[in-house]
Amino acid sequence: MALFSRKSSTAVIDAPAPAVAHDSQVLDDISGTYALDPSHSRIGFSARHAMVTKVRGQFDQFEGTAVIDTAVPANSSVTVTIKAASVTTGQEQRDAHLKTPDFFDVETYENLTFTSTDVVRDGAEWSITGDLTINDVTRPVTVVFEETGSAKDPYGNVRVGFEGSTTINRADWGLSFNAALETGGVLVSEKIALEFDISAIAS
Repeated sequence: MALFSRKSSTAVIDAPAPAVAHDSQVLDDISGTYALDPSHSRIGFSARHAMVTKVRGQFDQFEGTAVIDTAVPANSSVTVTIKAASVTTGQEQRDAHLKTPDFFDVETYENLTFTSTDVVRDGAEWSITGDLTINDVTRPVTVVFEETGSAKDPYGNVRVGFEGSTTINRADWGLSFNAALETGGVLVSEKIALEFDISAIAS
């Protein structure tokens, strides 16, 4: 698959109601089949480096489809394919290392994939469980998504937006490279936060 809150205010008697600025639009029903819009979406990650700070990165090339059934959420589904070689963190040497067998081994494994196996909805929150495959290792993960809006854009496209995140242990997929620090701890954390900002277009 992030949470938005809105402050409340107390109206003054006889004062005109203030205009409310909405940060999202909502269609009556978003059920349908959608294609991810990579130019307006982000699939990213972050990992703690040297036990001190976080390094953030993302994948620049991916595609996916989603079937949304608001009446029977269990009938919904998601599939995503990510090009492993499109990984980027903004630092050329680090990116090159991530593409080696120490991590994504892009010469052997072209894609990372996710295929949903279960979808649960609670209001605007969707919990999507599925099989994540990295380097030919498949393990289940659950991502909690929040609906961030839905609308018809100026070009006539029906769009939906979701934000989601989850945390995985990269060693579960065999991404176990590390180096010990003299002061204790390791160079790269095993825990990886996955972050999703999704815009999808009805097909």
